Amino acid sequence: MKQALLPAGWIKPRGYANGVAARGTQVFIAGQIGWDEQAKFQTADFAAQAIQALKNVVAVLHEAGGKREHLVRMTWYVTDKREYLAALKDIGRAFRELIGDYDIAMSAVQVVALIEDEAKVEIEATAVIPQ
Repeated sequence: MKQALLPAGWIKPRGYANGVAARGTQVFIAGQIGWDEQAKFQTADFAAQAIQALKNVVAVLHEAGGKREHLVRMTWYVTDKREYLAALKDIGRAFRELIGDYDIAMSAVQVVALIEDEAKVEIEATAVIPQ
C-alpha cells in the first residue's frame, strides 16, 4: 500500500505526488527507453517513444511480480523539454491507461543526450510491492 504525501497547506501538484510512503519489497527499474523488446526503435516520435518506455517499465515491474499501482517514483530524462511539453496530451492519456494514477513522486530533467543516439526519453522507476 502506498500513500501520497501532501504537507498541510500545500496545493496538490498536477501530474505527480510530492512524495510517497510505502512498505514492502522494493523494485528498482533501470532507465527504460523507447525501444521494443528486441532493442529496436520503431519511431522517432517523442510521444511514441515515451509510451514505449512506460510499457517497458510496466513489463519489468510485472517480471518482479509487481503491478502498476506499486510504482512510487519515476525520473524522466528528456532530450528536448519543448518536445516533451508538446507531447504531454498524448503522454498523459497513455500514462493514465498504462500507469493509472499520479500518486508517484516524479521528476523530469532535460539532458544533453542519452546513451542511445535515437532515444529521446529515458524513464527510471521504483516500486514497492506490499507484503
